[in-house]
Amino acid sequence: MPIDLFMTQLSPTMTEGKIARWLKQEGDTLESGEILAEIETDKATMEMEVIDEGILHKILAPEGSVVAVGTAIAVIAEEGEEVPADYQPEGAAEAPTALSEAPAPQAAAEPTPQPAVQPAAQPAPQPAAANKAGRIKASPLARRLAKLKGINLAAITGSGPNGRIVKADIERAAHRGINLGGASAAVTPPPARPLPQGPLPYHDDEFERIENTMMRKAIARRLSESKQQVPHFYLSVDVAMDRLMDLRAQLNSAADGAFKLSVNDFIIKAVAKALIAVPAANASWTESHTLMHKHAHISVAVAIDGGLITPVVRFAEQKGITDISAEVKSLAARARAGELQPEEYTGGTFSISNLGMYGIKQFAAIVNPPEGAILAVGATEARAVVEDGQVSVKQMMTLTLSCDHRVVDGAVGAEFLAALKAQLETPAGVLI
Repeated sequence: MPIDLFMTQLSPTMTEGKIARWLKQEGDTLESGEILAEIETDKATMEMEVIDEGILHKILAPEGSVVAVGTAIAVIAEEGEEVPADYQPEGAAEAPTALSEAPAPQAAAEPTPQPAVQPAAQPAPQPAAANKAGRIKASPLARRLAKLKGINLAAITGSGPNGRIVKADIERAAHRGINLGGASAAVTPPPARPLPQGPLPYHDDEFERIENTMMRKAIARRLSESKQQVPHFYLSVDVAMDRLMDLRAQLNSAADGAFKLSVNDFIIKAVAKALIAVPAANASWTESHTLMHKHAHISVAVAIDGGLITPVVRFAEQKGITDISAEVKSLAARARAGELQPEEYTGGTFSISNLGMYGIKQFAAIVNPPEGAILAVGATEARAVVEDGQVSVKQMMTLTLSCDHRVVDGAVGAEFLAALKAQLETPAGVLI
């Protein structure tokens, strides 16, 4: 019997993937452990391994195709097996969306406003029923029920042996009123609403077309949704950094090359301690509940080619500053190499974005849902400061807190910034 291979959810926020490259061609023999294809997701390009051995009978999604999660992308047959000419994989798309090499210049597009994504009480689990090769393990009865009810098997975690989806899993999903979208359901994002037709106001020889990657599209979608759906407000505070800069210099000198602490390392630790001191700021919003987090899982914005990603320092309040420093360096290096695993960039409770190294004095960042706040960190610079009626020069930094007003009120944000300012201006406490 032919085996259908599906586009599976390779990252928690993935709704579609692009076939970057097929490493096997139709007619090739497949052996377990080989790399079948490279899939570009919203976070990275990931390898799809061969799990089911056989012959790659047919490729349904050519290179460059953008395919919704849960859609069949290929068919595997056993050696010598005859596949009926009219065979249709379960969940096959009518026509995968192929990206044109030279998009027409006449029309630009803007995304259709979408309802706010309601975060669940906990991160969505990686579907256990979908293996790395894309095959969804489900009983025949479960497949029939899912097709009947319009439920996408790729989005369900199976409770059967080895994560196999069984009848009870489908019934539970249906009982909860969940329509996870079959192959023809709304897994693919809604089409863009075109702007009025007309030529671009630029000469063709005055610009270069750079195709938007899956990551860039995801960034655009998520940040647009955040600004449209999250009621932002902003609080700023100036922090005297003289003591912290002196302490950092002393520690780095004493380390004799064993480690090198950055200002950002101190900020991560100080933020973690401030979140524990002001737990109301360490919260996330859902329509039914406000989630009050017990630990500080700090998302740190890292710029990479073509976009940015936010690896997470988990349980930051429990870690020493040298451990935080080493972990951030490791996460950033693997982020730039595209080697982060989904669990390393999801599940944050609070974000930090630091542009101080670029000389930016102050800016306001966009909240990263479902987190309730993000801290924008500016440069440390010498400023004239009036203190006790006297003008002196101090090393100052401006911090701006962007808050989701649904979950973090103004007084809570102010209390958090006060706690953070105290941590940074008396930095010895950060080492404890």
